[in-house]
Amino acid sequence: MKGESVLIFGGSSGIGEATARQALAAGAEVTIVGRSPASLEQALARLPGAKGTRADARDAIAVAGIFEQRGPFGHVVICVSGGKGAGPFRDLEVEAVRAAFEEKTFAQWTVAQAAARAMKAGSLTLVTAASARSTIRGTAGLAAVNGALEAVVPILALELAPLRVNAVSPGIIDTPWWEEMPRQQKDAIFQQAGETLPSGRIGKPEEIARAIVFLMTTGFVTGSTLVVDGGGHLVMH
Repeated sequence: MKGESVLIFGGSSGIGEATARQALAAGAEVTIVGRSPASLEQALARLPGAKGTRADARDAIAVAGIFEQRGPFGHVVICVSGGKGAGPFRDLEVEAVRAAFEEKTFAQWTVAQAAARAMKAGSLTLVTAASARSTIRGTAGLAAVNGALEAVVPILALELAPLRVNAVSPGIIDTPWWEEMPRQQKDAIFQQAGETLPSGRIGKPEEIARAIVFLMTTGFVTGSTLVVDGGGHLVMH
């Protein structure tokens, strides 16, 4: 990836930051985008050599401005997400699901559309989640949010070719996404997952980052969703 230009939305923490670190190590020129100025500043301190800019992925004008002012980019990764949308279907407020779509589905859509307008080739990688295919009680909202993104990947791969479009679908990964959950509840979920998954443990952001870098650097893959869930799709029913 030496000399290639990589843009990572949601690059100031978790999977996005891990991807930035690996792309930098491979010689790429990396720009990370985040909503929080403080988080962005802290991430840049941890990522020597990376550039950064603040923007909300839901803001189409701000997103388009990044491509116009800082491009061109050879690879775009979209790691933006949110913490809403989970809960029993009967009790789940539609406003929470709507907010989840705004924070993830529509945010990733906005970035992908700006990338499609600015890029003629290279790669575009979305980051979804295993909830798109699991059948676990309380995840209907999350399944809708992530399933919608995964459904458009093959369509975009055809429509936008030769720009390659793929997605990585992580399972349970130890990232800041879980920080809003009470510690005891999070620990219980992690322990149960470790006991249930064929991998025998939950995943690390670095492992998802390696999958993203694979999709960026492998020119013969497009229209695919790469599942990286420790075997969760085999047992999470």
